[in-house]
Amino acid sequence: MSNPQPTIPDDAAVIRAVQASRAAAAAGRSSEAEQLLVRIAQQAPGHPAVLNELGVVMMGRGATEQALGLFTRATQADPKHASLWSNLANCLRVLGRRQEEREAVEKALSIEPRHLSSLLQKAALLEDEGDGRNAARMYQNALATIPPGSTPPAAVAEVIEHAKRAVAADQASLGAALEERLAEIRARHGGQTQRRVDRCLEILSGRRTAYFPRPTFMYFPEIPAVEFFERAQFPWLDAVEAATDEIRAELTGAMIADRAGLQPYIDYPAGVPLDQWKELNRSRRWSAYFLWNQGAPQPAHLARCPRTAAVLAAAPRCEVAERAPNAFFSILDPHTRIPAHTGVTNTRLTVHLPLIVPPDCGFRVGGTSRELVPGKAWVFDDTIEHEAWNDSDAPRAILIFDIWNPFLSEAEREMVSAATEVIGTYYRLPADYFG
Repeated sequence: MSNPQPTIPDDAAVIRAVQASRAAAAAGRSSEAEQLLVRIAQQAPGHPAVLNELGVVMMGRGATEQALGLFTRATQADPKHASLWSNLANCLRVLGRRQEEREAVEKALSIEPRHLSSLLQKAALLEDEGDGRNAARMYQNALATIPPGSTPPAAVAEVIEHAKRAVAADQASLGAALEERLAEIRARHGGQTQRRVDRCLEILSGRRTAYFPRPTFMYFPEIPAVEFFERAQFPWLDAVEAATDEIRAELTGAMIADRAGLQPYIDYPAGVPLDQWKELNRSRRWSAYFLWNQGAPQPAHLARCPRTAAVLAAAPRCEVAERAPNAFFSILDPHTRIPAHTGVTNTRLTVHLPLIVPPDCGFRVGGTSRELVPGKAWVFDDTIEHEAWNDSDAPRAILIFDIWNPFLSEAEREMVSAATEVIGTYYRLPADYFG
């Protein structure tokens, strides 16, 4: 009677066994990890995942030549796996075989152009060649593959920090080179600040991130995307700022006499995907005292705040039936952050008039952050990502209202209003659908 042939595990079983060995090793159970790896190596000795894992183990033991043979066999068994070529390149680097290392790295990147380890390896090769500038560009490409907020693998954490330092140093060097060339041109044009050029160059050199309008409802094309608008474009803000003390007094009076009038600014019903709003939904940590809400005046609140109502009446507010204007006092509790988000349409802009501002409050639109100064208003496009924070121990309060984007003509405003009204009626959308 013949002995039964041993069962050869499938790919999934091999991968599970290798992962179990790694997990045991990470937990400090080295004996168990070795037993698991030996067992699967006996069952599938030529499997690329097994060869690769054995190579990693050999590298850890300093047996680099043995590791090289294992990594080479792994890439031969599976030549279309970037990680295998990356491990081979790392082994060749330890052995000082630079040309072969470069070939292995290029092979990995031809398979997976955004492979983090291979991008870092290519940057290191450029550094070895003395090409620090292009090494920094490659490091920047590598860093761009890491999703925001994620933690890179521990194996590359130290290299990631080196990459960040190299990129920062290169950005500073490039900035100096640009400024050296531009200094004479600036002087020839009167030495005035060229804000748009400066921001262009900051983005070009990686010192600034480019942000674009991302409206949740209506995008109006071919109008400038401006984070904070120039104050001089809105001379009527003088009257708004001049009334700051009276507006603040009306706000504090309302907060004392009409606490019930405050409502959570974020108020989504059950079943709506909350995304970044989960923490603040139906919370009074960010509350609003509405004077106008989705185009509807709030008579009792307006009566309590007659001076504020008069100031708002004189402003060029946008008007859309059952949708706009909106005007309210925004109260942000201590140690509360409004997460990054975007507004509904770039056909309107948002005005902020800070009223009560404790220390450690801030506001960001796109790549520009500003300190809140009581009585100093600003205008911004809220379809560009923005966020606010109050890290103090006291509430922060501002007046917020919307106005037409000045880049729209009168005819365009009327058509936008009509189109918005039609869409709302056509789909029977609730008034708060448009934010």
